[in-house]
This record gives sequence, C-alpha cells and structure tokens, in this order.
Amino acid sequence: MKKNTRILSPQIPELESAAFQPEDEALFENLKFSDADQSRSTVTNLIIRESCLEKVTMTNSRLERFETANVIFEKCDFSNSELPGASLHQTEFRQCRLIGTNFAESWLRDVRFTDCLLDYASFANTNLKSVAFTNCRLRSAEFYDISWQNLQLLENDLHDTNWLRTKLGGLTFIGNRFDKLGLSADQLKGLTVDPAQALILAAGLGLIIE
Repeated sequence: MKKNTRILSPQIPELESAAFQPEDEALFENLKFSDADQSRSTVTNLIIRESCLEKVTMTNSRLERFETANVIFEKCDFSNSELPGASLHQTEFRQCRLIGTNFAESWLRDVRFTDCLLDYASFANTNLKSVAFTNCRLRSAEFYDISWQNLQLLENDLHDTNWLRTKLGGLTFIGNRFDKLGLSADQLKGLTVDPAQALILAAGLGLIIE
C-alpha cells in the first residue's frame, strides 16, 4: 500500500462579505459569500480564489471550466449540477450536498470532501491527486477510468460505486462500507481490503465460496 502524503489545506486570508452573483469570466478573490441561491445558472470560466462560500445553492447549474484555489465550500448545495473540465486546487467541501453532481474530466489537486452527500456523483475520467473523501455518502457514485495519486477513502459509504477501468493498486477500501462494487478484475492487483470486503468482491466477480 502506498503511503498517503499530506493534503494541503486552503489558505484563507481575512475576507470581505459580498453578494454571490456568478457571471461569465468573473474572478472572485478574498470574499465570503453566504446564504445565496443561484440555482439553474449557466456560467463559463468562473474563477474563485482565497474565498469561502457558506450555504450557497447552485442546484441544476452548469459551470464550464470552473476554477477554484484556496476555497472552502460549507453547507453548499450543487446537486445535479454539471462541472465539466473543472480545475479545483486546495479546496474543501464540508457538509455539502453534491448529489448527482458531475465532475467528469476535471482536475482535482489537494481537495477534501468531508461529511458530504455524493450519491450518484460522477468523477469519471477525472485526474485526482491528493484527494480525500471522509465520512461521505457516495452510493452509486462513478469513479470510472480515473487517474489518481494519493486518494484517501476514510469511513465512507461506497455501496454500488463504479471503479471499472480504474487501476486500484495502492488504494485501500478498509474502513469503508459497501455490499456491492463495480470493478475490473484485471485492475485489482494491490488493492487492500479486509476479509469481509474480500468476500464481497469475490462474489461480485463470480467466484463461488463454500
């Protein structure tokens, strides 16, 4: 098992409160946004740096080429939103609703998801480096064909997640919960599981255990 390395936390300066009104090509820096609802927005090239968003709602939105650096999202709701090609750096999601959120083909560097709801979220074809999911619900989430380095899974509900075409060597599922996973048999070498998880994976691969 590869040794986990430190994940960098967001560096947040003193912030000025502001109204959250996302627009194309907008750059927000050193700001705090609270209690805003911008659901069903369509925005391109929005950049947020050194900021905090608390109780911001952007459900059913589309954020193309969305960028963040040193940002905290706390109790925000991005459910059923599209974030194609996002670039997230030193970013934390805390107690956020991200049900059905599409992060496909995004780049995540030093990103944490803590106590988040991520059922049906998609990370398909993403590039993850130093990313942690802690105490999150990820039922039926997609991790199809991802590239990863230092991916940390800690006390999550991973039931029915899809890891097809993803190399799992060096990853550990110990401490996470699931009754079913989608995996590619030829990508399992080096995956760490506990005995109960091994039985679940073996059954899923068609082995008969007596």
